[in-house]
Amino acid sequence: MDILYLMILCSVLLAVVFLIIFIVSARSGQFEDDESPAVRILLDSEIIKEKPETEKKLDIPTEEKSD
Repeated sequence: MDILYLMILCSVLLAVVFLIIFIVSARSGQFEDDESPAVRILLDSEIIKEKPETEKKLDIPTEEKSD
């Protein structure tokens, strides 16, 4: 029966910790913008065509698309 009290105490403490973390993150503005991540993939972004550092060192040719 003592373990039951310990388990209830641990679960309540864990719930309180998660509640505090949620309140702190909500006040800091973590959940303010819920629409941008969904449409971010639809927006065009500039792609930088620069060789990565490993390819620069090894001088590996990269494929370039010609239209």
